[in-house]
Parts: sequence; C-alpha cells; structure tokens
Amino acid sequence: MMKTLREIPCGKTAKVAKLHGEGAVKRRIMDMGITKGVEVFVRKTAPLGDPVEVTVRGYELSLRKADAAMIEVL
Repeated sequence: MMKTLREIPCGKTAKVAKLHGEGAVKRRIMDMGITKGVEVFVRKTAPLGDPVEVTVRGYELSLRKADAAMIEVL
C-alpha cells in the first residue's frame, strides 16, 4: 500500500520512495532537496494540518499538505 509524507506522524522519519506530480510542482519539490532515497523527519504539523514542518538534508522546510501528499515514502 502506498504511504505519503502527509500520513507520517510527528516525530517519525521516512525515506522518500517516489515523487508524484507533474512539471513545475515536481521540480520545485526536488529543488527543495526532496529526492528519491533521502530521509525526511516530520517535526510538527500545524493545528489544522497545513503546513507540515519537516527536516530534510539538515534544514527545516514547511510543506503544504497537497505537496506532502505527492511524496511517496517507505
């Protein structure tokens, strides 16, 4: 079953398996350092669930739920 970064609870680490999405959106996610095989630590989620704050490659990043849903993880 496919699991996305959006479903990972706070305090957990996940490894990126695949990026979904098209063109500019996918390119933007990759430019932020989220590529296949990288580990992403979910730091916290805003009270209403948007955005999700993660640590990737040593820096902090906020992702919209829609973007986090495009990142398939293991």
